[in-house]
Amino acid sequence: MPQTGRSFFHLHLVSDATGETLMAVARAAAAQYTDTRAVEHVYPLVRSDKQMDRVLSEIEAAPGIVLYTMIDNDLSQRLQEFCRQQACPCVSVLDPVLDIFRSYLGMTSTPRAGAQHVLNAEYFRRIDALNFTMLHDDGQLAEDLNQADVVLLGISRTSKTPTSIYLANRGVKTANIPLVPDIPPPHQLFSLTHPLVVGLVASPDRIVQIRQNRLEALSADTAQTAYVDRLSVGQEIAQSRKLCADNGWPLLDVTRRSIEETAAAIISLLQAHQQANTAPDYTR
Repeated sequence: MPQTGRSFFHLHLVSDATGETLMAVARAAAAQYTDTRAVEHVYPLVRSDKQMDRVLSEIEAAPGIVLYTMIDNDLSQRLQEFCRQQACPCVSVLDPVLDIFRSYLGMTSTPRAGAQHVLNAEYFRRIDALNFTMLHDDGQLAEDLNQADVVLLGISRTSKTPTSIYLANRGVKTANIPLVPDIPPPHQLFSLTHPLVVGLVASPDRIVQIRQNRLEALSADTAQTAYVDRLSVGQEIAQSRKLCADNGWPLLDVTRRSIEETAAAIISLLQAHQQANTAPDYTR
């Protein structure tokens, strides 16, 4: 049993695939406990007794919570029995969900390790989106903007690039355009017919803080420069807000949003945008 007041605990994640599902679930749960830290031990592609031997050895050396996703019953039972002997809580993350599916659908599942990672059309759509996004980062290839699903606008340090990459991993072709003082945005931006255009803003204090950290990391002088001047940054933000308002583009304040939260909001806007563009026109 973990000691009261302990600042960390061991979290063993055992998977016969990549382990991404486990990590997402485990981190979502661990994030609810801010007074302790999970020390992750991730074991992907565990599909043999020899691989399980290593897992059990490490669990014995650092006991903790064990979560797993495995379709091999023998390996699963071996893991469960060992954890029972070690008094380590051990849970199959997918079993409760599969039970609900089985009960509702009235059929059994077809066990496939890493089935969500098969090389299907969805997989190649994500790869295509990622390639497009990398080529259209930071205002590159503006002549191709109409091929994007989403175009992000924002001043420097509003998380345009990481948000774009996250969206690409969800299969969304994303381009991003930096808004730079005294430099007009590319003219192609104002004649787009396909993409959703979204502006990203943050508070002046947040932008200044991130920019100062960026300059310090580059060993650049942060004194007396408009780039980190709060008044100048405030003017940049005001201009970006006006640009979006004048063109009817939605605006998201990312000051207190994670990349995942920003992306989720954009995907929701994109779904509404796509539905509006495909809805029949009953006014004709």
